[in-house]
Amino acid sequence: MVLTFDPFRDFDRLAGQVFGTAGGGAATMAMPMDLYRSGDHFVLHCDLAGIDPGSVDVSVDGRVLTIRAERSARTDADVQWVRRERATGTFERRLTMGDGLDLDRISATWQDGVLTLTIPVAEQAKPRRIPIGTTGGPALDGSATDQVALDRS
Repeated sequence: MVLTFDPFRDFDRLAGQVFGTAGGGAATMAMPMDLYRSGDHFVLHCDLAGIDPGSVDVSVDGRVLTIRAERSARTDADVQWVRRERATGTFERRLTMGDGLDLDRISATWQDGVLTLTIPVAEQAKPRRIPIGTTGGPALDGSATDQVALDRS
């Protein structure tokens, strides 16, 4: 038997509206994401379960990355909802990207309701060695041979 009357449901809903939480727990988000760095690129995963991949739009304007997706509501006339928690409509996330990213080479893939963006680090932002020049001699690159030459000077 399904309980269709819940005397605490309205209190949970009201608390969620006032405090931005669902049922007093952590704040819910329509498009939760994970972001991490792996080597020379950042990886962003967005959970978009139940969303048609054709409705997803990823764009970059200046340094702002925008992800927009739409989940349509069920329109079955013979459906009697018992509980409805999955939000419908248009969802959007905007992220301001740092200067050290190559926004022209972002790639996107879709698998099992998860949008994955790979954002490469720009070449000029990657760590690199700076050769040290000496007066009257060749530039040093920090190798062991160069260290011996420095010790003798």
